[in-house]
Amino acid sequence: MRVTLQAPGRAALLSIVRYPASPWGWRCARIDGSAWHHRGAMNAPTKPSRTAPADTASGPPLGENLHSPVIDWFDENARDLPWRRPEAGAWGVMVSEFMLQQTPVNRVLPVYEQWLARWPRPADLAKEAPGEAVRAWGRLGYPRRALRLHGAAVAITERHGGDVPADHAQLLALPGIGEYTAAAVASFAYGQRHPVLDTNVRRVFARAVTGVQYPPNATTAAERKLARALLPEDEPTAARWAAASMELGALVCTAKSESCHRCPIAAQCAWRLAGKPEHDGPPRRGQTYAGTDRQVRGRLLAVLREAHGPVPQAALDRVWHEPVQRARALDGLVADGLVEPLAGGLYRLPLT
Repeated sequence: MRVTLQAPGRAALLSIVRYPASPWGWRCARIDGSAWHHRGAMNAPTKPSRTAPADTASGPPLGENLHSPVIDWFDENARDLPWRRPEAGAWGVMVSEFMLQQTPVNRVLPVYEQWLARWPRPADLAKEAPGEAVRAWGRLGYPRRALRLHGAAVAITERHGGDVPADHAQLLALPGIGEYTAAAVASFAYGQRHPVLDTNVRRVFARAVTGVQYPPNATTAAERKLARALLPEDEPTAARWAAASMELGALVCTAKSESCHRCPIAAQCAWRLAGKPEHDGPPRRGQTYAGTDRQVRGRLLAVLREAHGPVPQAALDRVWHEPVQRARALDGLVADGLVEPLAGGLYRLPLT
């Protein structure tokens, strides 16, 4: 079975072919099209004006029929989030990217505001003990992110004079910074051209272009290649596209209840045109919390965050009834550098 996407008066933009034996189910077979209109960078104070279409002598880029609708939709529907405002700066963008990993916006907002009020620059955080970053992290979950953000702040202060670097390679060299975070900061803070692949973007691309309901459990080389192919050539437009496609996945093309009637590219979506075939790839990983070591770790850390000094073992023993799991969780916190053991059976958040 073949589904072809075609704009009026143009050659076929995208051809999707059904391969029953493929774990993807649908694959892009042929790409044609024409150029897109340019837009301004993400943090531009005014709505950018369009420029003339790019030269199409060598053929149009993949995704040209997606860029303008998605960016226009973003211009009208983007949430007013503090890290998207110009005053947030690169440090504000970086803090948000650490906090938003596997954590919803509504939980991040109050912690983000408190964090930036206390540590408005990387050097302010770098002066503090790492345990203070863990304490301020509160109940956001995955507290190792707090240690990594503290380590990045120290490195930024020591290597870059306290300013978050704009160079992608320098961002990637910071401790605790992976490919996604480096690309996100370079794109959202500095308006550069990088593929920014979070869960929301991957889902939009899987449906709109590849024609499957969900992306693989882990990011693949094929997804990275597709994301690069979908990037507009113009840097400000590419940065705007990265933010817009992410917001589309967060608000419209959601995991469980997609709102195709509100989607600006529903008419071009390969998955929708194919009749929304059910996911036939590997089982999707579910996230559980109750009764897991993560829950125990969270309870142990809560005691240490609320304490003004070292905490005795007995106080930690009271938070979980099962001694073997409790000991395993505490050992894991120590191994991760989130808890520092002291003589006499005492524990505290790390000072170094």
